[in-house]
Amino acid sequence: MSELHPEVARLIDNVESAVLGKNEAVQLSLTALLAQGHLLIEDAPGVGKTSLAKAIARSVDCRFTRLQFTPDMLPSDILGSSVFLPNLGQFEFRRGPLFTNVLLADEINRTTPRTQSALLEAMNEGQVSIEGTTHPLVPPFFVIATQNPFEFEGTFPLPENQLDRFMLCIAIGYPDFDVEKQVLASHRSGEPVESLEPVLDAGQLSELQRQVREVRVDDAISDYLLRIVTATRDHAELTLGVSTRGALTFSRAVQARAFLESRDYVTPDDVKQLAVPVLAHRVVCRGLVREGQRERARGVIRQILDDTRVPM
Repeated sequence: MSELHPEVARLIDNVESAVLGKNEAVQLSLTALLAQGHLLIEDAPGVGKTSLAKAIARSVDCRFTRLQFTPDMLPSDILGSSVFLPNLGQFEFRRGPLFTNVLLADEINRTTPRTQSALLEAMNEGQVSIEGTTHPLVPPFFVIATQNPFEFEGTFPLPENQLDRFMLCIAIGYPDFDVEKQVLASHRSGEPVESLEPVLDAGQLSELQRQVREVRVDDAISDYLLRIVTATRDHAELTLGVSTRGALTFSRAVQARAFLESRDYVTPDDVKQLAVPVLAHRVVCRGLVREGQRERARGVIRQILDDTRVPM
């Protein structure tokens, strides 16, 4: 890592010390963090989704809240509610766990759509409206949600408008044999993630996020990105393509990836590397049930990349 961004180097090293052998997942996760987006980790149980989320949260010296989503959770359990104070004869708003900097929404698909939708305004606008009053969230605000896509009984799949609020959707996968052996050894004396110390504070993180917005995106790169987005709207195998909001999110994500590579400009490789994790969860394949949607969508995005001319 270049000396241009020593804070970023420390952040990557800190997270990777607790999440062994998953460099790509760490890089993608920090891309979402630095681009002021939100992250959805979707994979089988027990592969380290929560560990990765906690490692990121512990590496940043900000307020951290973990919410275990359940079917009986109500929107007020997340947002907060007004409580009547008899001694004052008035209502007082008590803030819910959403008022934090880093929110780990564990197993988000285990709660009802009504409660899932309570996150929408917060994730998109950085504020919530409760009983006619708008309450701003203190930046930075980063949602890391996890879900297990292989269990459907008792779960509520996220609707497309909720999925669109996540900048990236990633999977972690099983580790290699040698890495898994290291994982076993590292857990003999406890959970490595529990011993992580912060390497950034809220002010440093906000400054890095500001610098990401200054990364240069040339017109040729913007055209390339938009050709990919437009192709999703015309593809024969897709019934829903990427929206303009998705295109904006894509552009911000590639700026963050360039920043992580210590560059102040975006290259076509940045676009290629992020196309699948940014776009695949934003499209809907024709004639497939949900179980086959995500993998087929990834295949379609890869096909579009192969068919789209790369700028020189």
